[in-house]
Amino acid sequence: MLENPQIPDKLVEIIGSENKDFAVKGGLAQPAKNSVALIIFSLFWLAFTSIFFFAFLGPVLWGKETTGSGNFVMSSDGMEGITVPAIVIGLFAFVGFGMLALGLTSLFKKGGYFAGTPTRLINYTKNGYRSIDWEQFSGDIQVRGNEKKGTITLGMRTGRMVSSKGSSDRFVPDVFYMTGIPDVYEIEQICRRRIKENDPTPAIT
Repeated sequence: MLENPQIPDKLVEIIGSENKDFAVKGGLAQPAKNSVALIIFSLFWLAFTSIFFFAFLGPVLWGKETTGSGNFVMSSDGMEGITVPAIVIGLFAFVGFGMLALGLTSLFKKGGYFAGTPTRLINYTKNGYRSIDWEQFSGDIQVRGNEKKGTITLGMRTGRMVSSKGSSDRFVPDVFYMTGIPDVYEIEQICRRRIKENDPTPAIT
């Protein structure tokens, strides 16, 4: 059994009488590159939105008059026709700031502790815990890092269908991350073994 000496008593209580395969403290809730990618995308989104902001609303703020499509006039004196563009631009900006906030939050969000038993994988944080039966995982496992500190990505059987222009829909599985954990290669082997043992798919003979 692999166990971090700083495992909280609450996690020990959650595991109860079950045998522990491993119990370790993780790093972030997801790889930092995922959060950085979302932050960069949100900044591009906001930059794109700002173009429309200055094109449609800039003249109004600067006290100038401009004529838009449909011959409506926008100026600091007459606000005729400004409502709809302002709402649309505001919604785009709201989405952009929402993605930016989500990216920044996820960049610093901790993953908590991870514990494996013969039947389930437990993720414990200060806000509660999540228990996932091994049968919910597909067996698609990716490992990055080294023995002292690495990341395991577990593919799940659940997911969503994604439509792509010019091609058929494809299934994108959900993933579960264990980041910044020690003994990553040994834990990967344990996870793979437990997933196979709990595989609900009948064996082909």
